[in-house]
Amino acid sequence: MSDIFREIDEEIRRENLLQLWSRYGRYIIAAVVLALLAAGAVVAWRDHQRSERESQSTRFAGALALTQQDKDSDAAKAFAAIAQEGGGYGTLAAFEEADLLGKSGDAKAAVAAYDRLAGSGSLDPELRDLAVLLSVMREPADTDPKTTVDRLAPLTAAGNPWRPSALELTAAAKLKAGDRAAALDLYKSIADDVTTPQGLRARAAEMSAALTP
Repeated sequence: MSDIFREIDEEIRRENLLQLWSRYGRYIIAAVVLALLAAGAVVAWRDHQRSERESQSTRFAGALALTQQDKDSDAAKAFAAIAQEGGGYGTLAAFEEADLLGKSGDAKAAVAAYDRLAGSGSLDPELRDLAVLLSVMREPADTDPKTTVDRLAPLTAAGNPWRPSALELTAAAKLKAGDRAAALDLYKSIADDVTTPQGLRARAAEMSAALTP
Protein backbone atom coordinates (compact mmCIF):
# COMPACT_ATOMS: atom_id res chain seq x y z
CA MET A 1 0.00 0.00 0.00
CA SER A 2 2.86 2.38 0.79
CA ASP A 3 4.11 2.08 -2.81
CA ILE A 4 0.70 3.08 -4.14
CA PHE A 5 0.56 6.16 -1.89
CA ARG A 6 4.08 7.09 -2.86
CA GLU A 7 3.22 6.84 -6.56
CA ILE A 8 0.11 8.93 -6.03
CA ASP A 9 2.14 11.52 -4.12
CA GLU A 10 4.74 11.68 -6.88
CA GLU A 11 2.05 12.03 -9.52
CA ILE A 12 0.47 14.91 -7.63
CA ARG A 13 3.86 16.59 -7.38
CA ARG A 14 4.44 16.19 -11.12
CA GLU A 15 1.03 17.67 -11.87
CA ASN A 16 1.72 20.59 -9.54
CA LEU A 17 5.08 21.21 -11.20
CA LEU A 18 3.50 21.07 -14.64
CA GLN A 19 0.85 23.53 -13.55
CA LEU A 20 3.47 25.86 -12.07
CA TRP A 21 5.57 25.59 -15.22
CA SER A 22 2.62 26.29 -17.48
CA ARG A 23 1.83 29.34 -15.38
CA TYR A 24 5.29 30.72 -14.70
CA GLY A 25 7.59 28.95 -17.18
CA ARG A 26 7.84 31.88 -19.56
CA TYR A 27 8.82 34.17 -16.70
CA ILE A 28 11.52 31.76 -15.56
CA ILE A 29 12.90 31.55 -19.10
CA ALA A 30 12.84 35.35 -19.39
CA ALA A 31 14.67 35.70 -16.08
CA VAL A 32 17.36 33.24 -17.17
CA VAL A 33 17.78 35.03 -20.51
CA LEU A 34 18.06 38.40 -18.75
CA ALA A 35 20.64 37.01 -16.33
CA LEU A 36 22.71 35.67 -19.21
CA LEU A 37 22.45 38.97 -21.06
CA ALA A 38 23.45 40.89 -17.94
CA ALA A 39 26.44 38.62 -17.36
CA GLY A 40 27.48 39.05 -20.99
CA ALA A 41 27.11 42.82 -20.73
CA VAL A 42 29.30 42.93 -17.63
CA VAL A 43 32.02 40.89 -19.34
CA ALA A 44 31.81 43.07 -22.45
CA TRP A 45 32.00 46.26 -20.38
CA ARG A 46 35.05 45.01 -18.49
CA ASP A 47 36.73 44.09 -21.75
CA HIS A 48 35.91 47.55 -23.10
CA GLN A 49 37.34 49.25 -19.99
CA ARG A 50 40.52 47.17 -20.19
CA SER A 51 40.89 48.05 -23.85
CA GLU A 52 40.37 51.75 -23.08
CA ARG A 53 42.98 51.66 -20.30
CA GLU A 54 45.47 49.99 -22.61
CA SER A 55 44.74 52.60 -25.28
CA GLN A 56 45.17 55.43 -22.76
CA SER A 57 48.42 53.92 -21.53
CA THR A 58 49.80 53.78 -25.07
CA ARG A 59 48.77 57.36 -25.86
CA PHE A 60 50.12 58.62 -22.52
CA ALA A 61 53.49 56.99 -23.25
CA GLY A 62 53.41 58.62 -26.69
CA ALA A 63 52.78 62.05 -25.16
CA LEU A 64 55.69 61.55 -22.75
CA ALA A 65 57.89 60.65 -25.72
CA LEU A 66 56.93 63.96 -27.33
CA THR A 67 58.19 65.86 -24.28
CA GLN A 68 61.51 64.03 -24.53
CA GLN A 69 61.72 65.20 -28.14
CA ASP A 70 61.12 68.82 -27.02
CA LYS A 71 57.74 68.85 -28.75
CA ASP A 72 56.00 70.34 -25.73
CA SER A 73 53.18 71.96 -27.69
CA ASP A 74 52.16 68.67 -29.30
CA ALA A 75 52.60 66.87 -25.98
CA ALA A 76 50.34 69.36 -24.19
CA LYS A 77 47.59 68.78 -26.75
CA ALA A 78 47.93 65.02 -26.37
CA PHE A 79 47.82 65.24 -22.58
CA ALA A 80 44.78 67.54 -22.77
CA ALA A 81 42.90 65.00 -24.89
CA ILE A 82 43.72 62.16 -22.48
CA ALA A 83 42.79 64.31 -19.47
CA GLN A 84 39.29 64.84 -20.85
CA GLU A 85 38.73 61.08 -20.83
CA GLY A 86 39.18 60.83 -17.07
CA GLY A 87 40.47 57.78 -15.22
CA GLY A 88 43.92 57.25 -13.75
CA TYR A 89 45.83 58.17 -16.89
CA GLY A 90 43.48 61.10 -17.37
CA THR A 91 44.50 62.50 -13.99
CA LEU A 92 48.19 62.04 -14.70
CA ALA A 93 47.73 63.66 -18.09
CA ALA A 94 46.01 66.67 -16.51
CA PHE A 95 48.99 67.21 -14.20
CA GLU A 96 51.39 66.84 -17.12
CA GLU A 97 49.41 69.30 -19.23
CA ALA A 98 49.44 71.88 -16.42
CA ASP A 99 53.18 71.41 -15.96
CA LEU A 100 53.85 71.96 -19.66
CA LEU A 101 51.68 75.08 -19.66
CA GLY A 102 53.77 76.45 -16.82
CA LYS A 103 57.05 75.62 -18.53
CA SER A 104 55.84 77.34 -21.68
CA GLY A 105 55.48 80.58 -19.73
CA ASP A 106 51.68 80.60 -19.65
CA ALA A 107 51.42 80.87 -15.86
CA LYS A 108 47.76 81.92 -15.96
CA ALA A 109 46.75 78.81 -17.91
CA ALA A 110 48.90 76.59 -15.69
CA VAL A 111 47.30 77.98 -12.52
CA ALA A 112 43.84 77.50 -14.02
CA ALA A 113 44.67 73.89 -14.92
CA TYR A 114 45.96 73.13 -11.42
CA ASP A 115 42.95 74.85 -9.87
CA ARG A 116 40.61 72.62 -11.88
CA LEU A 117 42.40 69.61 -10.45
CA ALA A 118 42.25 71.07 -6.94
CA GLY A 119 38.51 71.53 -7.28
CA SER A 120 37.84 68.05 -8.65
CA GLY A 121 35.73 66.04 -6.23
CA SER A 122 36.75 62.80 -7.94
CA LEU A 123 40.42 63.13 -6.95
CA ASP A 124 41.97 61.86 -3.73
CA PRO A 125 42.50 64.65 -1.16
CA GLU A 126 46.29 64.27 -1.39
CA LEU A 127 46.20 64.86 -5.14
CA ARG A 128 43.92 67.88 -4.70
CA ASP A 129 46.36 69.30 -2.15
CA LEU A 130 49.24 68.67 -4.54
CA ALA A 131 47.35 70.60 -7.21
CA VAL A 132 46.96 73.54 -4.80
CA LEU A 133 50.67 73.43 -4.00
CA LEU A 134 51.66 73.42 -7.67
CA SER A 135 49.16 76.16 -8.44
CA VAL A 136 50.73 78.38 -5.77
CA MET A 137 54.18 77.69 -7.23
CA ARG A 138 52.96 78.97 -10.61
CA GLU A 139 51.17 82.04 -9.28
CA PRO A 140 52.09 85.37 -10.89
CA ALA A 141 54.61 87.48 -9.00
CA ASP A 142 51.97 90.13 -8.18
CA THR A 143 49.72 87.69 -6.31
CA ASP A 144 48.66 88.98 -2.89
CA PRO A 145 50.82 87.16 -0.26
CA LYS A 146 47.82 86.86 2.08
CA THR A 147 45.94 84.98 -0.61
CA THR A 148 48.87 82.60 -0.93
CA VAL A 149 49.06 82.06 2.84
CA ASP A 150 45.31 81.40 3.04
CA ARG A 151 45.43 78.87 0.21
CA LEU A 152 48.32 77.00 1.79
CA ALA A 153 46.92 76.99 5.33
CA PRO A 154 45.09 73.63 5.05
CA LEU A 155 48.26 72.00 3.69
CA THR A 156 50.33 73.10 6.68
CA ALA A 157 48.32 70.95 9.10
CA ALA A 158 50.19 68.19 10.92
CA GLY A 159 50.08 64.91 9.02
CA ASN A 160 49.60 66.47 5.59
CA PRO A 161 52.19 64.92 3.23
CA TRP A 162 52.81 68.29 1.57
CA ARG A 163 53.28 70.17 4.86
CA PRO A 164 57.05 70.88 4.55
CA SER A 165 56.70 72.36 1.05
CA ALA A 166 53.57 74.29 2.08
CA LEU A 167 55.43 75.76 5.07
CA GLU A 168 58.35 76.80 2.86
CA LEU A 169 56.01 78.56 0.44
CA THR A 170 54.16 80.16 3.35
CA ALA A 171 57.45 81.45 4.75
CA ALA A 172 58.28 82.95 1.35
CA ALA A 173 54.86 84.62 1.22
CA LYS A 174 55.31 86.02 4.74
CA LEU A 175 58.69 87.42 3.73
CA LYS A 176 57.18 88.94 0.59
CA ALA A 177 54.52 90.60 2.75
CA GLY A 178 57.24 92.14 4.90
CA ASP A 179 56.72 89.91 7.95
CA ARG A 180 60.36 89.02 8.42
CA ALA A 181 59.91 87.62 11.95
CA ALA A 182 57.15 85.22 10.93
CA ALA A 183 59.16 84.05 7.94
CA LEU A 184 62.21 83.43 10.12
CA ASP A 185 60.19 81.39 12.61
CA LEU A 186 58.84 79.21 9.82
CA TYR A 187 62.24 78.66 8.23
CA LYS A 188 63.68 77.69 11.63
CA SER A 189 60.87 75.21 12.27
CA ILE A 190 61.45 73.61 8.87
CA ALA A 191 65.20 73.40 9.39
CA ASP A 192 64.73 71.79 12.82
CA ASP A 193 62.15 69.22 11.67
CA VAL A 194 63.97 65.90 11.20
CA THR A 195 61.01 64.51 9.23
CA THR A 196 61.46 67.14 6.54
CA PRO A 197 63.43 66.14 3.40
CA GLN A 198 67.11 67.04 3.71
CA GLY A 199 67.20 69.34 0.70
CA LEU A 200 64.31 71.40 2.00
CA ARG A 201 65.86 71.57 5.48
CA ALA A 202 69.11 72.83 3.98
CA ARG A 203 67.32 75.61 2.09
CA ALA A 204 65.40 76.58 5.22
CA ALA A 205 68.62 76.67 7.25
CA GLU A 206 70.21 78.98 4.67
CA MET A 207 67.21 81.29 4.77
CA SER A 208 67.23 81.27 8.56
CA ALA A 209 70.88 82.28 8.59
CA ALA A 210 70.23 85.02 6.07
CA LEU A 211 67.29 86.44 8.04
CA THR A 212 68.81 86.19 11.51
CA PRO A 213 69.78 89.67 12.75
